[in-house]
Amino acid sequence: MTATDRALELARAAATAASDKLATTITAIDVSDQLALTDVFVIVSAESERQVGSIVDEVEDVLRALGSKPIRREGQREGRWVLIDFGDIVVHVQHDEEREFYELERLWKDCPALDLGVVGTEQGGR
Repeated sequence: MTATDRALELARAAATAASDKLATTITAIDVSDQLALTDVFVIVSAESERQVGSIVDEVEDVLRALGSKPIRREGQREGRWVLIDFGDIVVHVQHDEEREFYELERLWKDCPALDLGVVGTEQGGR
């Protein structure tokens, strides 16, 4: 099973929103074969807690405009790792240090990475 077209649309929109707020890295993983709860993890990192919050707000606004409201949000208060569950996708917005420490991409290495056509500032050389 692969991610649905709707999940891919939302993942691209979330990645673009994160890029617009200068996320340092943006990755997407198709977890549809491993998890029944969601199709795609979008993993985003930022340099500061404030930027994490800005990215979270932008992602929520953009996806809400596409008709997708968050089912759950966790970690907002600390601003180091915010998880936003939209059902079809789950967006992880992490501080750069948390991303390095937890390495979600390594934990889900058996799942295919998705090319969303968006890069963060580290890859894009901004």
